[in-house]
Amino acid sequence: MTQQHSSYDVVIIGGAIYGSSVAWWLTQMSGFQGRILVVEKDPTYEFAGTSHTNSCIRQQFSNKVNIGVSQFGAEFIKNFQRLMGDDPDVPELLLQSYGYMYMADTPEFADTLRQSQKVQESLGAGTKFMTADEIAEKYPFYMLDDILGANHNLIDEGYFDGGTMFDWFKRMARKNGVEYLADEVVGITRAGNSITGVTLKSGGDVACGTVVNASGTRGALTARMAGLDIPIEPRKRYTYIFDAAHPLDRDLPLTIDPSGVHMRTDGRYYLAGGPPDDDPAVAHDDFNADHSLWENKFWPIIATRIPQFEEIKLINMWVGHYDFNTLDQNAIVGPHPEVENFMFINGFSGHGLQQAPALGRGLAERIAYGAYRTLDLTPFYVDRVLRGEKFLEKAVI
Repeated sequence: MTQQHSSYDVVIIGGAIYGSSVAWWLTQMSGFQGRILVVEKDPTYEFAGTSHTNSCIRQQFSNKVNIGVSQFGAEFIKNFQRLMGDDPDVPELLLQSYGYMYMADTPEFADTLRQSQKVQESLGAGTKFMTADEIAEKYPFYMLDDILGANHNLIDEGYFDGGTMFDWFKRMARKNGVEYLADEVVGITRAGNSITGVTLKSGGDVACGTVVNASGTRGALTARMAGLDIPIEPRKRYTYIFDAAHPLDRDLPLTIDPSGVHMRTDGRYYLAGGPPDDDPAVAHDDFNADHSLWENKFWPIIATRIPQFEEIKLINMWVGHYDFNTLDQNAIVGPHPEVENFMFINGFSGHGLQQAPALGRGLAERIAYGAYRTLDLTPFYVDRVLRGEKFLEKAVI
């Protein structure tokens, strides 16, 4: 299989949630008629971060830009069918708003949550700071001896079907004329401060006007082919599905324990996850699991925080990868300041699925019009990375 043309206005490297979001949004940009090619090395997406996501969304960030990005994400989910052009084949997406419960066990952490709550409330988010007594009254199953308070929000926070959203980004992009190619970009041709084309593993070169790096954990490798660099590396994240001998009598919010372990309702079961204690960069194809972590780390924390979970049965588990931005764990979006037709959309560090609607739209605007027209995404620019200036976000999970 080869591409239909020798030249494209936009070549997108990576066809998972971000490549497909950018591709679809480009087809929605008024006046943009360019040819779009998405090159994906593994069209099964077996090891893509998109396929291992927990599909959660929250407004509980400390930075206004991240809050606004997720607020649009929630609106996109709730109005998915309409925003996909009222196509009768497009399903409605359900946002299960059982909320986040972001717990603090120190006065400093509690003060940080209070400050973040004020920022979130000022932007219309429904976050409330709760004392330990207020938490106990509403959710009596928690052990709260060490908890000083928590932020909680039951409005537009929780779980959605990220797999379906991804599937329809891809389907509708194709329907609107985007070409998907099962191949791998192994080289990028650069003439001075401009990208002129890409080289495919199957052989041959494809000319392009703009290239988009939507390569997930391989984002740094893609950038290096153009002589550029970003601080992205794969980091393992564990997810567990378990059954409880004594189920809770109400939904479990997505609870972020001060240890960094999180847990939530997942249908009739429960989901938990987090990082390993030792969290180095790993090989892009290393999905091997340390099975001792369940007994030695995750289950003890879960059972301590919720004593009803002392008797639980592990149903399933998997290892996924964060495309971890080692500078500040936030997105890198937009053009390189010197090579302006090389576009980044990388480094989400666990925020990817919920941010895909807004950031895909934003980058499509930047490509089509040369500027952002809705949300101002300039704080995510690569310039900050090159200067070593961190995007300040206190609520990183």
